[in-house]
Amino acid sequence: MITIDILTESPLWGDSETYETLAQSCVDAVWARLELPKKPTELSLVLTDDASIRTINAEWRNKDKATNVLSFPAFDIAPGDAPGPMLGDIIIARETVEREAQEENKSFDQHLHHMIVHGLLHLLGYDHEDDEEAEEMEGLEREILHALAIPDPYTVHSTDNEND
Repeated sequence: MITIDILTESPLWGDSETYETLAQSCVDAVWARLELPKKPTELSLVLTDDASIRTINAEWRNKDKATNVLSFPAFDIAPGDAPGPMLGDIIIARETVEREAQEENKSFDQHLHHMIVHGLLHLLGYDHEDDEEAEEMEGLEREILHALAIPDPYTVHSTDNEND
């Protein structure tokens, strides 16, 4: 059983209960695809804003800018290893996710699913530092999101007035 603790730091997100089902569906899809054992583990999901994530990104990654998602694993594990009692933290910035969804012509919920899956894969040891890692991680994201009926997040979506 995976316990998801949701902390809503920004009022831009509204009620965190809205995101419980969405987050659980992402966790379930990741667990199913990676065939991970269903033993007790805990995940923290922090719903914040651009200002907060920019501060965290500057402090922990020396990048003084907002980003869509940050992941902080509780323990370092290799891809394919079973997680321990705590996975870690996924932090998501509302404004950046909204802006990216709009720019990519996808729904906010679709993009949020992607950010949670992406963050979870980081907590489970996956990364995209080189081309080989990126290809593996993106392939998993595509498969997991497909299982959730979410379109391929790496396909460019055109807008109706793109050529106007």
